[in-house]
Amino acid sequence: MNLTRTLLASALVALLAACSNGATDSAQDAQKSAADAQQQADKAQQAADQSQNAATTQAATQAQQSADQAKDAAGQAQAAASASTAGGTPEAAKDAAANAADQADKSADQAKDAASNAKDAKDDKKN
Repeated sequence: MNLTRTLLASALVALLAACSNGATDSAQDAQKSAADAQQQADKAQQAADQSQNAATTQAATQAQQSADQAKDAAGQAQAAASASTAGGTPEAAKDAAANAADQADKSADQAKDAASNAKDAKDDKKN
């Protein structure tokens, strides 16, 4: 009987660890996306600084807003991952972290688009 309880307890601990690892992985993905978004925002700002026109400035502003959204999403993912390791519901935390990672990824894509728009606007000004 004691062995059965020990095995069940071990299985439960392993399951909880697996769920919290999923949340942690999602949080790390969100942080990577936020870093990517910030890099794109920086590129857009450089293009705006070089061209000094309204279109590039607007694109740079949009890229920075997207980067900020990605950072917020990464923070949410990290909070969800922390909740799963602090006794929260592991599956809910994993889902929340995955959703936040998806949002951060979308924001990073928006930042990349805005950076591309800034570059295009800069190139148009040259011509």
